[in-house]
Amino acid sequence: MVKITYHGHSAFEIKSGNHNIIIDPFLEGNKHAKIRPSDVKANYIILTHAHGDHLGSAFDIAKKNGATVIAVNELADYAAEKGCKAHNMHIGGGYNFPFGRVKFTIAHHGSSSPDGRYMGEPAGVIITINGKNIYHAGDTGLFLDMKLIGEMTSLDVALVPIGDNFTMGIDDAVKAVEFLNPKLSVPMHYNTFGIIEADPNEFKRKVESIGKKCIIIPFGESIEV
Repeated sequence: MVKITYHGHSAFEIKSGNHNIIIDPFLEGNKHAKIRPSDVKANYIILTHAHGDHLGSAFDIAKKNGATVIAVNELADYAAEKGCKAHNMHIGGGYNFPFGRVKFTIAHHGSSSPDGRYMGEPAGVIITINGKNIYHAGDTGLFLDMKLIGEMTSLDVALVPIGDNFTMGIDDAVKAVEFLNPKLSVPMHYNTFGIIEADPNEFKRKVESIGKKCIIIPFGESIEV
């Protein structure tokens, strides 16, 4: 089994056996996070892009745990500059880690560090762990190649943003689920700030209306797949 815990915004922990991965660990400043960076025990940190509400406390967590930061090339180089172990990747590339496989996909957004440096392209990521394929879309608008992602990889879970303004809103996210065709969809990137307020129950109803399964993970809680 694979355990997925939602810490609000786009921050997820994925655990299987002795492997613990955290994605986009924005915990300080995230009103929905019920843990602090010092609570995190992680072997790997995956970053979709470098905006502060995704980069979060990644470097502190990495150095405390001796964890490896996995990110696109420019962002991985930045992590290494900050004293972290890093594994450089880029969009379209995959790599086999001890826990499974990581492949980065396109995402339509931006990526700069909190100090304004260019951090390469934003990304989504497919994580294959213990036989399960989990797609974290990152911050993105809707794009037709989501259909290709779903055709090439049988997705067990798709984590998709619904908050609008900076990413897809609900209706575009429902179309994304249609394209991706996952066994299960989970909304993310909503209600952290006033400008991205959205009703996950509306998303769930609309996803179920097209015959797909959706689970809303309460902040701080987990599901197993």
